[in-house]
Amino acid sequence: MTVNRQWVLAERPVGRAVRESDFRLVESPIPVPGRGEFLVRTMYLSVAPVMRMYMLDGAGIEKPLAIGEVMRGRGVGEVVASNHPDYDVGDHVQGKLGWQEYSVSDGSPYFMMYKVRQRLVPLSTAVGVLGMTGFTSYLGLVDIGQPKRGETVLVSGAAGGVGSNVGWIARNLGCRVVGIAGSAQKCWSLTEH
Repeated sequence: MTVNRQWVLAERPVGRAVRESDFRLVESPIPVPGRGEFLVRTMYLSVAPVMRMYMLDGAGIEKPLAIGEVMRGRGVGEVVASNHPDYDVGDHVQGKLGWQEYSVSDGSPYFMMYKVRQRLVPLSTAVGVLGMTGFTSYLGLVDIGQPKRGETVLVSGAAGGVGSNVGWIARNLGCRVVGIAGSAQKCWSLTEH
């Protein structure tokens, strides 16, 4: 492949849900990594509710996306070219790749790039339960919340990525779990699956 397919922001979802027309698929040249950089071929992308806020105002943690800019998002990929001493061709990584087939990183903290070293479960878990979502769930509940067997754990946003993980972790720790979700459909999904 000689092109980099990218989903870019076409329109802001102001006052409404995100829709397909908010994005445009474009093609650009595959980027070439410079000194101290590496090229990643995206394999899996995550989709999270916070991405709507990136499209509007940056969610208070990023600058707002400009119209025509690559949609932000975490992903899992394989290093396919490297000029970085800590990243080798063939390494699998997860981090801020954006919604595109190829991206360049310098490994700096902004990219939140981590090597995926485990090989026991699918690589896709690195954007979920074995990625930022899973680590946030586990560390927030176990290290900060420190629940004890038999206690009740209340999970707000129980149908989201972090919330649903927290519910399962709390349950496996012997806690009673009460979840809050934004709709009857979400509650049904949590209790019936």
